[in-house]
Formats: sequence, C-alpha cells, structure tokens
Amino acid sequence: MKSLSKEEVIRYLSNKLKSWTFNDTAIRRDIEFRNFVEAFSFMTSIALEAEKMDHHPEWINSYNRVSIALSTHSAKGITEKDFELAEKIDEIYNKFK
Repeated sequence: MKSLSKEEVIRYLSNKLKSWTFNDTAIRRDIEFRNFVEAFSFMTSIALEAEKMDHHPEWINSYNRVSIALSTHSAKGITEKDFELAEKIDEIYNKFK
C-alpha cells in the first residue's frame, strides 16, 4: 500500500476528519471521556474493529483520556488504511457522546 503525500493527508483531514491532526508521521486524535470505564470501553470497541482490519493504532490511555496515533509502518507513512480506521474510530466515538 502506497503512502500518501503530506498535501493529500492534510486535504483529507480538512474535508473528512476535522477532529484529527497530522504531524508528518501520524494522524492523531485526543479524546476525553467521563471516566476510565467509558474510555476503556471505547478502546475495546476500537480494538475489535482494528483486529478485523488487521490495522492497529498506537494509543495511550490515562484515566479518562485516550490519545490515538495512526500510521502504516509498512508504508512508512499515512495510507488509506489509516483514514478507514480513523473514520471507524469517529463512528465509535459518536456512540459514546
């Protein structure tokens, strides 16, 4: 899978994934929940989808906060696979609001 150019990533984020940022190596999103259980439940839901996609996030959980970074290591950059997982993460998050 081919990695996308910086311009392609920025354009995609500004058009479809407005809650995500880009730092040249990954697309990122930080999310805050009401409590740890909610944050961990969210992560569990993502884990199940990520496993189906065979594409796994880098993430950190600290009590009620989850920080997510997506990139495709085999492509050494951002690919369509990262956007697909980010969209799925946003979809899952919308169920927690």
